[in-house]
Amino acid sequence: MTGTHTGPAVVLVGPMGAGKTTVGELLAATLGTTCRDTDHDIVETAGKPISEIFLDEGEPHFRALERAAVRTALAEHTGVLALGGGAVLAPETRELLAGAPVVFLDMDVAEAVKRVGLDAPRPLLMMNPRKQWRELMDARRPLYTEVATAVVRTDERTPDEVAGEILDVLELKQT
Repeated sequence: MTGTHTGPAVVLVGPMGAGKTTVGELLAATLGTTCRDTDHDIVETAGKPISEIFLDEGEPHFRALERAAVRTALAEHTGVLALGGGAVLAPETRELLAGAPVVFLDMDVAEAVKRVGLDAPRPLLMMNPRKQWRELMDARRPLYTEVATAVVRTDERTPDEVAGEILDVLELKQT
């Protein structure tokens, strides 16, 4: 049979603050399924917040946990899956996403600042949040685009509007 897809119904990628978890939960409710967030899986596994993993063991250790969490979630989860902002940095993860229904939630820096705030405990934005966010996005946007089946802008839009567009572009049936 052609077109059979195992794994998640939708995978959401994009920067911190793009709304992956919020939109993911809305999509899951609409599709009658569950939403899983790999950042949450990592926190559960490690038994501490991501910011502490960065401080205690460093980013390479966190990225190893992230690759494992993504691999497991892609293999096990059939609902909506939200990946951490940096998950696409791993070539192995990008390979695993090939052929999956991936939506890149894109936004500009002004929207990110509004949503994430400048004092949020985001380990990669500790010094100059606006500048660092731009640099992260300059590095990551090509990777998000590479893995994406569709790109959906989230600027100035409600999570419901974003979820609606995702359902339309992926032609998903609502329950």
